[in-house]
Amino acid sequence: MSEQSAPSTQSVFRDGLLRGQVALVTGGGTGIGLGISELLAQLGAHVVLASRTAEHVEKAAQSIRDAGGSASAETLDVRDPERVNGVVKKIAAERGRIDVLVNNAAGNFYAPSESLSPNAWRSVIEIDLYGTFFCSQAVLPVMKTQGGGRIVSISMTLHYRGWPLMAHATAAKAGIDALTRTLALEWAPWGVRMNAIAPGPIPTEGVRKAFTPPPAAGGQVPDVFAAEKAMESYARKAIPAGRWGTPRDIANMVAFLASPAGEWITGAIMVVDGGEWLAKNPAPQMQRP
Repeated sequence: MSEQSAPSTQSVFRDGLLRGQVALVTGGGTGIGLGISELLAQLGAHVVLASRTAEHVEKAAQSIRDAGGSASAETLDVRDPERVNGVVKKIAAERGRIDVLVNNAAGNFYAPSESLSPNAWRSVIEIDLYGTFFCSQAVLPVMKTQGGGRIVSISMTLHYRGWPLMAHATAAKAGIDALTRTLALEWAPWGVRMNAIAPGPIPTEGVRKAFTPPPAAGGQVPDVFAAEKAMESYARKAIPAGRWGTPRDIANMVAFLASPAGEWITGAIMVVDGGEWLAKNPAPQMQRP
């Protein structure tokens, strides 16, 4: 982190804000999804963490229960609409309702567009965009029956300006933004509020890897803090707020949209990035042929 302090992990919301509610968080076992799951549970919701990797969500759900929250885990590939519908029906049958859906599952990576394979393109588009639609469509009947609900999808800011090596991810996230606005109009009469959050730079493992220099040559001892130093430098130069984001920054916006304060908000793309995209930082420099 930079000189600016990270946000407090103490909740800014009142105790029991979401008590009695049920939230489904895809990709809820790690990173941003885990941060969202932890806060929603802290506010009283029963959180269902869903992921293709059972180990991730089962471990995370147990951690939430150990902290006094209510959570369960489901193995789910959001690209499979039959499985998505089955999980949603199971949750509704067991819990009686689904108040909040967080479409957080994603599969992004850096890759040159000229050599991006059809399978790599398809994988990211299907996880990010198809998965968001399949999950949203599946919870709609439940939310209609209970008189409404909140759907929050995790987007990004990179497609606002273009970002080399991320054609697949930026295309998928741009689709999520468009889908959010369209479904917000279609589903508003049923009390379903459809919004998205566009996070700025969050230091996930993938980001840390991108900032890690290659192994030192000539037997030199590598600087184990090189990635941290590079990230500190980026925060000072590129993020007006002066620090990297955290999963709690994104979770706070999810909780706000899920709370009564979000009742009249739908079709919005909430940018949470410390002002990074407004600073119009240049995209990574690509080597010219």
